[in-house]
Amino acid sequence: MRAPRGNRFRDRWAGTLRADRTGERVRVAGWVHRRRDHGGLIFVDLRDRTGLLQLVFRPEEAPEAHAAAAALRPEDVVTAAGELVRRDEGVVNPGLPTGEVELNVGEVEQLADADTPPFPIDDDSPVGEETRLRYRYLDLRRERVARALELRHRVVQAMHRFLDERGFLELETPMLTRSTPEGARDFLVPSRMQPGDWYALPQSPQLFKQLFMVAGFERYYQIVRCFRDEALRADRQPEFTQLDMELSFVDEEDVIEVCDELLREVLAAGGVELELPLDRLTYDEAMLRYGTDRPDRRPGMEIADLGEAFAGSDFRVFADALGGGGVVRGLRVPAGAVELPRRRLDELTEQARGLGAKGLVWAVVEESGAWRSPVAKFLSEGEMADAVKALDGAPGDTLLIVADEEAVAARVLGELRLAIAPPPQGHDLLWVVDFPMFEWSEDERRWDPLHHPFTAPVGDLDATPGAWRSRAYDIVMDGLEIGGGSIRINRPDIQRKVFDALGLAPEEAQARFGFLLEALRYGAPPHGGIAFGLDRMCALLAGRNSIREVIAFPKTASGADPLTGAPAPVDARQLRELGVRPAPPPTAPRE
Repeated sequence: MRAPRGNRFRDRWAGTLRADRTGERVRVAGWVHRRRDHGGLIFVDLRDRTGLLQLVFRPEEAPEAHAAAAALRPEDVVTAAGELVRRDEGVVNPGLPTGEVELNVGEVEQLADADTPPFPIDDDSPVGEETRLRYRYLDLRRERVARALELRHRVVQAMHRFLDERGFLELETPMLTRSTPEGARDFLVPSRMQPGDWYALPQSPQLFKQLFMVAGFERYYQIVRCFRDEALRADRQPEFTQLDMELSFVDEEDVIEVCDELLREVLAAGGVELELPLDRLTYDEAMLRYGTDRPDRRPGMEIADLGEAFAGSDFRVFADALGGGGVVRGLRVPAGAVELPRRRLDELTEQARGLGAKGLVWAVVEESGAWRSPVAKFLSEGEMADAVKALDGAPGDTLLIVADEEAVAARVLGELRLAIAPPPQGHDLLWVVDFPMFEWSEDERRWDPLHHPFTAPVGDLDATPGAWRSRAYDIVMDGLEIGGGSIRINRPDIQRKVFDALGLAPEEAQARFGFLLEALRYGAPPHGGIAFGLDRMCALLAGRNSIREVIAFPKTASGADPLTGAPAPVDARQLRELGVRPAPPPTAPRE
């Protein structure tokens, strides 16, 4: 890092000073991280955003500075100047980048004093999330938190460099637009100048980036804020950031190739090396082998279909499932990979029922090839041997089997394999491709797009929508989707056909998306793109379980901001100007 331009506060970053600078007079500034009084010498660890530097105050050499140091408390803000010297050999701190040197302070000035913080800044002791976010400006001083945001900066800069070098233009899209159905609730903003009308904050720039392609810009990107009013969890926030990209005159291979190269450079900024090309799995393969379209392959233990092994079984559980159009699937837990005592197997059985399965069949393969299992007496030796072979099993292995509808078996086994897996090492990235175009919603009794309704379909578009496939692709890292995209529809007749399949009447489609349908009539090139979840990517690179750890000012799980008190009431005058009436307070239930 380049030295700051010198002024009366500093001419060097504290955390960058090394032994090659000894003998120089330097000035540093920052916060008091720790102070130690050794009955004569006073040591202060000074912290700025680059790290720590030990300051030494000697009463015989600089009595005024020494007296000032005696009054310093943690988090006071100071500037100090003196000679950078080597530490004595016996007190070198090898765990600190500046551990070979210290600043022999000749003068110090306290620039601001600090109240006692509500939690320690100088260690990584656990602090409740509500407190952390209430005092987020203090939490951001802690090294672990600050380093996560520095990593985020490096990732963003790598994105900018890569895309600029490859001819992408950074273009902005509106934050105030109209409400369109894209899978989650919109955040709505009332219009003061058009009373009764509303803006929506964008869930994504999807339609606008397609319009950029119609306009002829051909390669667009934007690191953009998006907003979704949906239930929160560790990898969701009401406002989040994504890298948005769109390209013209491309097919799936072109987009994936660019993204492979982008990911190699971006992940290198976080210390992860990628070998290209990244692996690909079809949606159907992913669902069969891992039970999810966001597979984490690191634990192994792939799911296999056992329908052939039990095709003629007299065991009613298997026979009924297969006879009713369902499946029998299982996974193998290698001997020694994880302890599965009977109590744990009972817990997994209850977990399977909680996930919607009728039950869980377990078996331990013995040396003879027979099973130690509550259901062994209902199965022939041939059936057990065929199942072990299909799962590539061996003596000592534990088999977990589900007989149910295909979707249930996939979901249950997919969850169980992750529940029993030991903590995985390293990272795993792959593409999932060849998705179905739609999935059936039992609650709504309609087809819903698996991605979004602007994804290009393939197949017989006169057949039932359930048979359509899509030109979509997702990138998965460590079992989380960090990016998703598709080749888009560039013809208005195909777009109308998709709207028809979704049950969107022509008048409603025109009201909501008329501007897009009109644009497609003026010559839209073949185009496609992707959006990467910047927060998720950074959280994985930083080794954090929640995206809140890589967002400067996040919300709690309830969507609240303890720092500012948002969301908060507004005064009646503001509401009158917007033509909005406040909701009545909830009525207390009567005794």
